[in-house]
Amino acid sequence: MCIRTKLISERFFIIAVIPMRIAIPAEDNRGLESNVSGHFGRAKYFVFVDVEDGEIKNYEVVEVPFDEHGPGDLPYFVKEHGGEVVLAYGMGQRAISYFNQLGIEVITGAHGPMREVVKAFIEQVLEVDPYWKEKIERDKGHGEECKEH
Repeated sequence: MCIRTKLISERFFIIAVIPMRIAIPAEDNRGLESNVSGHFGRAKYFVFVDVEDGEIKNYEVVEVPFDEHGPGDLPYFVKEHGGEVVLAYGMGQRAISYFNQLGIEVITGAHGPMREVVKAFIEQVLEVDPYWKEKIERDKGHGEECKEH
């Protein structure tokens, strides 16, 4: 069985046992063999995973159709491809709000090999990185410092 979950105060809770389509930003186009992208807004590919009866039934790799995007573009892209839940590492509050307005749930802090992340999500044992915001901010700061060298 597949358990739909929702993030509330950094904790999951059960909503329903139903089929779903999960959208995950990917580092590359290798599908379930890819890793979750560390930069949601910079991902060139999304993997859409169909889950039913607690199993991965199918997946589709879709290239993001635009190099530059504005607010709401990626949430609408995910919605157009049937995504109901997004598993991502980092994501800004503005994007999360867009997804929520479209009825799409967002789980942040997901990282690692995609197949393992999806399996852990289905089994309700997904361990998310609670410090993803701090790590992204630190990486941004480091990137700016490196530009000066």
